[in-house]
Amino acid sequence: MSVLAVDVPPLRFPEPLREGVILTRPNRFIMDVDFGGGEVVRCHCPAVSRIGGLDLTGRPCLVSDSHNSKRKMPLTVEAYSLQQPHDAAKQWIGINQNASNRYVEHYLREGAFAAITGPVASVRREVPLGSSRLDFLVNDDLYLEVKTPLVQMQTEIPAYVPRLPEVPFSSTERAMRHLRELAASLANHERAVILYCLYYDNFGFRYYHGTTYEEVLATVDACRAAGVELWQADFEVTPEGVALKRYYELERW
Repeated sequence: MSVLAVDVPPLRFPEPLREGVILTRPNRFIMDVDFGGGEVVRCHCPAVSRIGGLDLTGRPCLVSDSHNSKRKMPLTVEAYSLQQPHDAAKQWIGINQNASNRYVEHYLREGAFAAITGPVASVRREVPLGSSRLDFLVNDDLYLEVKTPLVQMQTEIPAYVPRLPEVPFSSTERAMRHLRELAASLANHERAVILYCLYYDNFGFRYYHGTTYEEVLATVDACRAAGVELWQADFEVTPEGVALKRYYELERW
């Protein structure tokens, strides 16, 4: 596996993110965050899935402020940490699936994914393909679909972080449809790529071992045989911004 390091400045947030502690996640769209001094704020949670099957109560988090008074919840939880609130130097795990395309577009236009794209002349968003809309069409000959897996945290989980009861997970049809349509696109386009974006130190993306695992692997193998490429991009989230650290093509598993 050839790991490609990136030497491009981080994408900076409009203002540094604010640190708090997650108290509860009443539903998938909401987190209640304690900022200290008795200030508890209901914040938007931008991850619609389970997050690693973990109970995030008591976990430190980073929060952005939209400064949009028309939003019901102007604050958004951007990341959390598996470390303790009192730890001085925390490593953060990004959870804003809605922001992934914005980050990827920035680094595409900066030429940071040159090993995938070559020189970038054009980037189009939300391109129709079959019954789907794929995330990017680069240079009119490369379809690129962005995925931000959060159902499993593929990293070491400290013993003090509780796990939620296991729930069967089989919602893979949308991802598999995208793979099949990408493979079909190769009849008319030169290349097709799935880019898995992970916002924490991890040991390499692997598909979730759910109830459709064998079906998923069979679909992946067929699409790879047709020429679809699977890549992983590792990002680092800090209070100041998001940096693309490295990316590489995924090997078979």
